Amino acid sequence: MRSSVPRAVPQAVDPRSANLRRHEGGQTVWRVQCGDLINRERCVTVFVDDSQVVLVGPPGETARMTGSQLGQLRTALNEAAKLAER
Repeated sequence: MRSSVPRAVPQAVDPRSANLRRHEGGQTVWRVQCGDLINRERCVTVFVDDSQVVLVGPPGETARMTGSQLGQLRTALNEAAKLAER
């Protein structure tokens, strides 16, 4: 027997940012997975501070990104830029 409880309509989600965006400490933060030069897992963090977009790389390291990861970073930067303009 089917339930008559209405279901929420899922919102369209950009698959490149599906698991990137989080709310931490009252602000939106994006974390994009990447690797370093010796293939250790790292991340690049994007957030907005006083109407400016802040990009934080792995401490003292290089971020090596695949095309897919670059797409995720592009999405995060675009979303952060729109948020910074508000």
